[in-house]
Amino acid sequence: MATPPNHPPLAEQVEALLAAGGPLPIVAAGDPVLRRGTERFDGQLDSALLARFVEALHVTMRAAPGVGLAAPQVGVPLRIAVIEDPAEVPDEVRQARGRVPQPFRVLVNPSYEPVGSRRAAFFEGCLSVPGWAAVVARHSEVRLTGEDEHGRALDEVFRDWPARIVQHETDHLDGTLYLDRAELRSLSSNEVMAQRWTQPVPDEAARALGFPLP
Repeated sequence: MATPPNHPPLAEQVEALLAAGGPLPIVAAGDPVLRRGTERFDGQLDSALLARFVEALHVTMRAAPGVGLAAPQVGVPLRIAVIEDPAEVPDEVRQARGRVPQPFRVLVNPSYEPVGSRRAAFFEGCLSVPGWAAVVARHSEVRLTGEDEHGRALDEVFRDWPARIVQHETDHLDGTLYLDRAELRSLSSNEVMAQRWTQPVPDEAARALGFPLP
């Protein structure tokens, strides 16, 4: 995908973004950069600039805090994302969602395909849609292919909650937000989530709000 007219080259854009230091500003839903897809990474940033950009994504993700962040979420239309999940949740949540710790990973030019037909639905949020969550049914197991930040091939199967993170962040690189896949009858503010929907699984929300689960 070519750089849009009147936009600086990606290296210049990233340099300008990093100049301010600290966590990067996160782009909110409604900004076209979240919808137009991304450019496959093919050396647009040299190795030093790529390393600085990846570190800035890491810092920004942790500060938010979140478990994943894609380059378009900081305004850069490159096919790069980072994930990391300490999975500091109660045991009942960990068991119900298959949420296990994930080390910091860099995903370059990632894509995924489902493994099997099983799907699971849970509440999900997004740093670019602050203050809200909704139930999203996703593949329970996916095969992720791509590269890491050093150009080494990635080919790995992710299951349960880690598979959800991979799908969410890769979707960002295709111009897709989680709301595009969500059951909109489940859309809840953070306040309502804290008051009503803290259960490990969304069965009660589905009954009360009237939406199906897979």
